Amino acid sequence: MVEYLREKIKKLLSKSKLILNIMYHLRVGEILFYFSALHWHLTHSKPRELSMEDVYRLFYLDFLDVGEENCEIIELTENKLVTRCRNPCPILEYAIQLGRDTREVCKYLSEGPCKYFLRKLDKRLVFKRNYDHIRPHKNSCEETIIRNT
Repeated sequence: MVEYLREKIKKLLSKSKLILNIMYHLRVGEILFYFSALHWHLTHSKPRELSMEDVYRLFYLDFLDVGEENCEIIELTENKLVTRCRNPCPILEYAIQLGRDTREVCKYLSEGPCKYFLRKLDKRLVFKRNYDHIRPHKNSCEETIIRNT
């Protein structure tokens, strides 16, 4: 029954640009993303010693569920991780439905929750998205996570 209702709501939202715009301006997606990050941290444990490989696995593969086949590691050092992802992205789809630039929508809705998630893993982690390398303007979205020492 829950899945049926979820599908009905999804169909309704996909047909109404007005509702999508209201949800965008009320930041409903960002709020849900924050709750998702909080829920993940309440239901998962993290390693005592967190390597950047752990950050990649926990953030991209487990939390965001990007899939290894969709997330290329460009650089991986003790304190730096640079990735380029090509996964099916709900924010990219949302931006297209709204007729807005993904650089705007992505920054507006997802940057805060991503930073929140990573800070909860390790307060020294800094998240940066390269808005000059983001879909659909490029073939992937590039992000950098740095651990300040």
